[in-house]
Amino acid sequence: MSTPPGRLVLAATPLGDPGDASPRLVTALGTADVIAAEDTRRLRSLAAALGVSPSGRVVSFYEDVETSRLPGLLDALRSGSTVLLVTDAGMPSVSDPGFRLVSACVAEDLPITCLPGPSAVTTALALSGLPSDRFCFEGFAPRKPGERARWFSALAAEPRTVVFFESPHRLGSLLADAVAALGASRRAAVCRELTKTYEEVKRGTLGSLAEWAADGVRGEITVVLEGAVPPTVSVSDLVDQVAARVAAGERLKAVASEVAEGAGVSKKDLYDAVVAARK
Repeated sequence: MSTPPGRLVLAATPLGDPGDASPRLVTALGTADVIAAEDTRRLRSLAAALGVSPSGRVVSFYEDVETSRLPGLLDALRSGSTVLLVTDAGMPSVSDPGFRLVSACVAEDLPITCLPGPSAVTTALALSGLPSDRFCFEGFAPRKPGERARWFSALAAEPRTVVFFESPHRLGSLLADAVAALGASRRAAVCRELTKTYEEVKRGTLGSLAEWAADGVRGEITVVLEGAVPPTVSVSDLVDQVAARVAAGERLKAVASEVAEGAGVSKKDLYDAVVAARK
């Protein structure tokens, strides 16, 4: 009779304050057969702060050793062990080690579960004061100037609020590049040291934030960028577009409805405007 497989447990860890750890995380730290940690020293410090002693084997699992650690962790899971995966802060595999292990488990249909918890992405978004009903996460901002310029160019028309990470020593140059690409008036928020002693949220325009960060900023950084405001289009701006398509053989009612919906204007007003222009 074959041994049933174990389970991979992805566990979110506190961003800074150990008090944000969930009771489920505390239990998992004390019962997992194997704990794969991005930094084993930080893991032991967190466990000590939570008053729990890991009973299982602790192995390092950071970016440079992810690939080499996979076979051993997969063997442990196949043999029935519970493997707990934690990173320094936040959720594993979200701009942190873990994706390769999760993908390998999915490929073998090995059980996976998740212990939700702290997230710098949603914490910064909630604190930013910017629209949070629709947003996208961009991971870490590109380091190289050319890649960063192309990245900002792609974000110039993004209507959703954008959340991304940046290192403190590159923040000043990033915000200066953002001003050049997106304009000084686009709103943003820089969230620093979330949940820690020196937590700070700086809100303002890209221009004002670039000036603030020019002399250097310390700590873990999450940036929240306002989405692009769609250009205002009037009914009169669309009349020629509709008329040209009708002249090419399309039906006025269908074209007016499609164009109006895409531009966010009244279908009836656009239809009436095209009819009036014909007279």
